[in-house]
Amino acid sequence: MKQQTLNRVWAKLVLMSLQRAGVTDVCIAPGSRSTPLTLEAEALREEGTFPLQLHTHFDERGLGFLALGLAKASEKPVAVIVTSGTAVANLLPAVAESRLTREKLILLTADRPTDLIQCGANQAISQRGIFGDHADTKCDLPSPSETTSPAWLLSTLDESLHQQSLTGGSLHINCPYPEPLYGELEDASEYLSPVSTWLDSQTPYLSFVSAHDNALVLADTFINERWHAAQQKKGVIIVGRVIREDRAAIQTLADRLAWPILCDPQAGRGSDFAGFDGWMQNPACAEFLAQAECVLQFGARLVSKRLGQFFDGFHGEYWLVDNHPGRLDPRHRQQTRIIGNPASIASQLCHTASAIRHANWAAPLSFASQAYMACVQKHAFNGDQLSELAMAADFPHWLLEDSDLFIGNSLAIRLLDMCARLPERHVYANRGASGIDGLIATASGVQRAQQKPMVCLLGDTSALYDLNSLALLANNPYPLVVIVVNNDGGGIFDMLPVPQESKDAFYRMPHGFEFSHAAAMFGLRYQSPVSLEAARSACLEGQTHAGTTLIELRVPAGESGAQLKALFADVVKTSLC
Repeated sequence: MKQQTLNRVWAKLVLMSLQRAGVTDVCIAPGSRSTPLTLEAEALREEGTFPLQLHTHFDERGLGFLALGLAKASEKPVAVIVTSGTAVANLLPAVAESRLTREKLILLTADRPTDLIQCGANQAISQRGIFGDHADTKCDLPSPSETTSPAWLLSTLDESLHQQSLTGGSLHINCPYPEPLYGELEDASEYLSPVSTWLDSQTPYLSFVSAHDNALVLADTFINERWHAAQQKKGVIIVGRVIREDRAAIQTLADRLAWPILCDPQAGRGSDFAGFDGWMQNPACAEFLAQAECVLQFGARLVSKRLGQFFDGFHGEYWLVDNHPGRLDPRHRQQTRIIGNPASIASQLCHTASAIRHANWAAPLSFASQAYMACVQKHAFNGDQLSELAMAADFPHWLLEDSDLFIGNSLAIRLLDMCARLPERHVYANRGASGIDGLIATASGVQRAQQKPMVCLLGDTSALYDLNSLALLANNPYPLVVIVVNNDGGGIFDMLPVPQESKDAFYRMPHGFEFSHAAAMFGLRYQSPVSLEAARSACLEGQTHAGTTLIELRVPAGESGAQLKALFADVVKTSLC
């Protein structure tokens, strides 16, 4: 059988295995060596046995983050096809993020055959293990050969896919294809005869069953006893990255226990204790919260620096509930670690809650939240003047009821954490590595999976870093508003105690750019409002029209840092609780 036929047959078997494991989205970058995978992906989409959407981008780094966003919102594995060489290396930032936040990426990297590696061949680098520990699962295929049974290929793939289904994270499948890559294809029925029954079915090649899928966590006597004891303590519920349905179940539990609930921006809804990253800077509030004897945390990856400081001094009982396995506590404290669905665990805990001893013990902190938010408004609002602090404090009014929210890293997410009580929404962010790379591409992937209006808030340096990915937002069939807060560089560094003479040159790095030409280049609507009311109106209007609107909020460099320092100085000396 000709090599080009074998290459295509193996590519088809790989992609069929992925389809049957639940893959419905494939992200493709251009390249020659990846031709067998690209053409077979197109053929399977046209065949239509399983639904398959193909997404393309010329930038592999952005493509990886596009896939990350699709996986984040759909909660399904997403495949990525790239050619050989440095194209593969450009996937590393997205793979590193998936390692920490457990989205399922399947990286199909075309490669040169072994005899062309490290011998001066063009576009050939060492790709095996290129992602190191950042890829949780690895599958290094040999070059397609008639001496290797298709049954071996299918069982090898399904073992790797099953492992990924258990742990999440990225699966790297390296696919070395010898030339020729093109040419007339032959009949391969004889070679495929050992798996003919599978080809005519719609099931995975291997089936796996877990006996523990529906276990009740409180059926464990040790956990049950600890939970009954914990209810007699002064408790706090902390909510990190969870989905909207989890947040509702956790609220029911908080109401049942009458414990304070501190919600990260990623929690999908604020609480009566909003702004804790600010009011915890008040000594009386910090001292009051320090009475807590038990912390029950749902979801990890917390934004608040002040919560981290609280944990540094906390010596009580600690529970952490998260879907994802692995270590999620950077302080390595003794804990009750529950790996499971947060909504299910919260419901079980709520069902068995009784005789709460210290109900409403932290009610004064809800009044502290109100007083702190009033303080925020005093510092944020100066008539209708547009500032970063005013934007953050007013931001809950910028979202339509059906819109999702994607929050960038650096100062954007911290401002919302400090200054806003977010309404109930689906909220997404890249808070694994918390990098500023790939944010626009990730937001695009999230919206493609959700197919709903969305607002994406990020800073100017983040936008410049991912400018290529604005191409993904052209011809967008859904309303998307990208808000770029342009404070001429890394505004978050204004809070660092570094020498003033070094701050601009080595931290803030002012750029002097504006984004109207970038929006025009990619065919996006563009607005640059100069007042708070105009900015809010532009954002609300953009959520009602198909297509992408880029809203640039131009604010003075250094202003947000000065406002935050003044706010915090006021909070420290104000009576809040």
